[in-house]
Amino acid sequence: MSLLKVSIVGSGNWGSAVAKIVGANVRRYPDLFESQVKMWVFEELVNGKKLSEIINTTHENVKYLPGIQIPDNVIAVPDVRESVSGQDVLVWVLPHQFVKRTCSQIKESIKPTAVSLSCIKGLQDSAELALVSTLIESELGTPCSVLMGANIASEVAKEEFSESTIGCNDKKMCGVYTKLFHTPYFRVNAVTDAATVELCGALKNIVAVAAGFIDGLGMGGNTKAAVIRIGMQEMIKFCKLFSQTCQESTFFESCGLADLITTCYGGRNRKVSEAFIRTGKSLTHLEEEMLGGQKLQGPITSMEVFNVLKAQDLLPDYPLFVSVYRICFEEAHVSTLLISLGQD
Repeated sequence: MSLLKVSIVGSGNWGSAVAKIVGANVRRYPDLFESQVKMWVFEELVNGKKLSEIINTTHENVKYLPGIQIPDNVIAVPDVRESVSGQDVLVWVLPHQFVKRTCSQIKESIKPTAVSLSCIKGLQDSAELALVSTLIESELGTPCSVLMGANIASEVAKEEFSESTIGCNDKKMCGVYTKLFHTPYFRVNAVTDAATVELCGALKNIVAVAAGFIDGLGMGGNTKAAVIRIGMQEMIKFCKLFSQTCQESTFFESCGLADLITTCYGGRNRKVSEAFIRTGKSLTHLEEEMLGGQKLQGPITSMEVFNVLKAQDLLPDYPLFVSVYRICFEEAHVSTLLISLGQD
């Protein structure tokens, strides 16, 4: 069997943390993977220099993951078509709203036998439930698995112990992906309930926004715990309704309860949502100010979920999801959240 060539599609903070893991692991398994990993970098200037050149020279993404060394076998490529051409495994790590456009750019450049793994936490904007992995599969005509978990990029990059869940319906590829990602500090477990794994990764960001609102109001642990519990309840209900393969055990993997907890206490969606309440600044302004222009996934996902629930006439059954959407996009007062959760 020929060696598998790996590309990373995206290079933000999580993409760069993934690059550190993947770059090390392809060297750990030289009988399975080609040693060089390509990473697509959306080209921009940092202090007058091209970001791709900085990464290839210093082996550090100084804009999105400063202070962390990326293995020197990870090569930053500013042309997305070049970054995937001839590659066997495509690891997707970019904001979900850019996936469709990126697929259209590369579909003529990828190998017919290529496979994808999505680390993207979000849904497509549609009146019907549409997973990012499904979009990648339909656009490229290749299978797509997922990786989701309690993974704050900066902590993973510092090699603080954490876990993640691979959702893959192909048992052979489960083994390949495990070797690509598992390390002593980044423990992965593979399950076949891929749709639930992916849904958890998207939905928990909505709950994290609600948790940030609670922090912004200065409320304590009781209220936040209630929001997390109700959020988990809505996540489970949503997954069971829209995924026929949903298994309750998946919610106790890293992609489920663990990811929800860490995101509600330490993630960017929580942090920016707290600032949204405390400062009165717009989410767009705060994304630029606090995240260097990177996009929050929670508010966008709340809009996508709202559209699905509205089309199915299910809005009353999901008060937390709906309240987050209305606070973010309809200028509803933050008290809407607590009022809706307190109703019988």
